[in-house]
Amino acid sequence: MTYIADKNNKWASYAGPGGWDDPDMLEVGNGGMTLAEYLSHFSIWALMKAPLLIGCDVRNMTSETMEILSNKEVIQVNQDPLGVQGRKILGQGKYGCREVWAGPLSGNRLVVALWNRCSDTANVTMKLPAVGLDGYAAYSVRDLWKHETLSENVVGTFGAQVDVHDTKMYIFSPATIVASV
Repeated sequence: MTYIADKNNKWASYAGPGGWDDPDMLEVGNGGMTLAEYLSHFSIWALMKAPLLIGCDVRNMTSETMEILSNKEVIQVNQDPLGVQGRKILGQGKYGCREVWAGPLSGNRLVVALWNRCSDTANVTMKLPAVGLDGYAAYSVRDLWKHETLSENVVGTFGAQVDVHDTKMYIFSPATIVASV
């Protein structure tokens, strides 16, 4: 799965409505990967706007598999009308195994995936300009796997502790500024 994601990443600039990259069907629920690896697989495929073709036996899927494959917020990233494929922005640490993937979404939003491909839990961080955001503006950050808004005022940098082979996925939206009277 990681090899295919890396291979597909180089074609991001050619993908879009009428011509999507197809890195192959999802292996979520087929065995051979941890729950964290399944979350990563689904997150990265959704961010890359890949066809989300279920590859497991739907008659016998676990509740965890069903929860991953039916996450409406992650599916909305995949189906975003802007139609721009996300891509790997940077790799950090030894072998570049702490990765930041990102892509623009409609409504002046941005999806960001912090992917820990390392063998240990790691902090994955980024400066907002590295993913195309204004480093001085405030952003609201929504966690797509927890289904909650984490902050309304992220400025400059952002990061999270990410478990081994896991991915955290967020949407950054311009923060709403309320003027005082």
